[in-house]
Amino acid sequence: MPALPSSSPFPQALAACADLWRGDELGAADGPARPTGHAALDAQLPGGGWPVGALTELLQPAPDAPLWPLLLPALAAAVAEREAPVVLVGPPHEPFGPALAGAGLPVQALLWVRAGTAAERLWACEQALRCAGVAAVLAWLPQARAAELRRLQLAAARHAALLFVLRPEADREGASPARLRLRVAPSEGRPDQLDVQVLKRRGPPMAAPLALPARSAHMAALLAAASRRRRMAVPDAASAGGGATVLRLDPRRPRRTDFQEAGHALAGAVVAA
Repeated sequence: MPALPSSSPFPQALAACADLWRGDELGAADGPARPTGHAALDAQLPGGGWPVGALTELLQPAPDAPLWPLLLPALAAAVAEREAPVVLVGPPHEPFGPALAGAGLPVQALLWVRAGTAAERLWACEQALRCAGVAAVLAWLPQARAAELRRLQLAAARHAALLFVLRPEADREGASPARLRLRVAPSEGRPDQLDVQVLKRRGPPMAAPLALPARSAHMAALLAAASRRRRMAVPDAASAGGGATVLRLDPRRPRRTDFQEAGHALAGAVVAA
């Protein structure tokens, strides 16, 4: 298609429209947005944050891939502001409550919905979104279809709730009614880092993913302190005469299954209430 000559009045008329969105620019938000708590990510999102009353789709390489460090700041702020709970539908893991509370999200503010089938998860998610007294909904819906997601989008708009739907990365090429769509995955060779790429937004595609911390400052401090305690508590086997070492178990500490080599489950797995 040939370009319009510079003397044409059409480009000049477009330039005079202050509220006109151009496809190569980041568009304005269609509604309210809540800051994500990550300045670099806010700068890439229309409205400067997560869309309120709209569907945000998060694609992951695995259901237990890191997620909470990305969402915790906004969820904690939403709970404090609205004095309403966060509903978790079909999450793959239980949480370590003290770590969530340390990041500002009290365990008492979480409602865990156990739903076995895809239909039950979808129904529970839709019912939660219809409650005015819900601040946010996180739903693991790997089998949801576009028409079902569209119903959730409409339900979220009625009560201005945050809605995050977790789906497999394999669905990346499929159609989605989500207003915002991101890929979230651990960075290769960097357990302390998350790669976050915006796949769909009102604006141009992102050239490269953002690198965000995979652990909050509070969690990093807890892990460092726990590591120091372990080094001080375990004596050197050679100096102790060999054999076994008996350690006292602290019942306040999380179970061993709540940890991974790189740190706590919150840093390396999605957890639930």
